[in-house]
Amino acid sequence: MHMPDGYLGPLTYIPMWLIMIPIWIYSGYRVQKDLRSRQVPYLALAAAFSFVIMMFNVPIPGGSSGHAVGSALIGIVLSPFAAIVATSVALLIQCLVFGDGGVTTYGANCFNMAVCISVSAYLIYKLISGKSPLTSNRRLVAAAFAGWFGLTFAAGVAGVEMGIQPILEHTASGQPLYMPYGLDVTVPSMLFGHAFFFSIVEAAATVLGFWYISRNDPTIIWDYKKEERNKIIDKTMVQAS
Repeated sequence: MHMPDGYLGPLTYIPMWLIMIPIWIYSGYRVQKDLRSRQVPYLALAAAFSFVIMMFNVPIPGGSSGHAVGSALIGIVLSPFAAIVATSVALLIQCLVFGDGGVTTYGANCFNMAVCISVSAYLIYKLISGKSPLTSNRRLVAAAFAGWFGLTFAAGVAGVEMGIQPILEHTASGQPLYMPYGLDVTVPSMLFGHAFFFSIVEAAATVLGFWYISRNDPTIIWDYKKEERNKIIDKTMVQAS
């Protein structure tokens, strides 16, 4: 999913940069506000985890590359805001040091892999898990499906971004200036490779990571205080009735 320079034209990558700048600023603010001191080291570990898991790139015909990201797990455990910060840092290092992903496309790559995955995965996780206990099997199912959906959704978004380039950026004769493949190639290529392989890896990493954390130190989970407060409220309502 790392799009290098030359895949997106300025009509796409400039708006993506403009979209990401306020997201980075707000996410940084929320991380400073929400994360407790004992969670801060886990943010650094999250960035390292995302960096390592994204290094296993497999080329996708008609697209860019396929790999797991780790943003779903980070979003569920530390918050989507923390996932945006951690994944963006990992992507920045990969871009500047390893040439994995372009400078011009950095905003788009962050939007796809940091924002789309973490936000959609967290929402799916909350929708499926409901008010079930943190250690319940329902939470594990929610985490697994959230990981699968988040990466698949992001892959589809990346496919659309690349597929619209022949429409947006072309010569007077219709010759594409950047990505030469249209939506009929890029979207199926990105969706198929991720939905049936890479998203399954993302789901496995998400559920295993959440299983370990929820059973060994659930207090670092972003929703832990909220979950405990809901238990107290529910218990009080039961006693009152």
